[in-house]
Amino acid sequence: MKHLPLLFSLVSIIFLQSCYTQNLFVETTRSKTVVLSPEDSLVYFNDSYEYTIRVDDKISISVWGHDELSVGSTYGIYNSNEVYGKWLMVDTDGTIEVPRFGIIKVEDLTLPEFKRNMKDSLSLILKNPVVDIKVLNREISLVGEFRDPATILVDKEKNYLLDIIAQVGGFDHYANLRCIKVYRQVGKDTHILNIDLTAKGDYRFKNIPLYPGDIVIAPSRSYKEFDRRVSVIIPLASVLTSAAIFKSTF
Repeated sequence: MKHLPLLFSLVSIIFLQSCYTQNLFVETTRSKTVVLSPEDSLVYFNDSYEYTIRVDDKISISVWGHDELSVGSTYGIYNSNEVYGKWLMVDTDGTIEVPRFGIIKVEDLTLPEFKRNMKDSLSLILKNPVVDIKVLNREISLVGEFRDPATILVDKEKNYLLDIIAQVGGFDHYANLRCIKVYRQVGKDTHILNIDLTAKGDYRFKNIPLYPGDIVIAPSRSYKEFDRRVSVIIPLASVLTSAAIFKSTF
């Protein structure tokens, strides 16, 4: 029994240390009611949002009935997905080199804009061309306290937070639902959107639209580190207790 104060001291030290544990995936402040400025509201809820082509995007071009004018055609009989490398990458100048048409500036164009441009160009040599443009690497990343953190390929312009979370199996046990963070690039600026899934009120703030390129982070609750350290100290405490009992017995 004389070893129990030592055990209590060890556990106390672990608890106190855990209170100061801070990193990107741990809550640092308590959630508050979200009050958005007009500018922030556009970042959270942009009804006019359209994806624009970016440097390093991987683009496929499909021209119906003309594989020689296509790159990674979705109309072809052969597999043409990203794994097979059938795409054009947007270079650092924001351009791609298209067969028959040479170098084309595509950065900051929406997909409908690029599609119209390609149809106009193809109309010079084809009658009523059918064209499809795809960006193959439109992704949303989920990291932190999810059951199966992953990077998810998306085709839709808008994907909603709870739908995407469902695709990775939901949250892990230690997820801090008060402090979900979404990192979003808007032009050259990076915005951090804070979501409290436990708050009452406007449902829109719980299920915000996500866009390709977003990163969703689920931080852990602060006692995760404490639980982890206790799981290490308990076996040690058992050894100390057993030793104390054995010593007192003999």
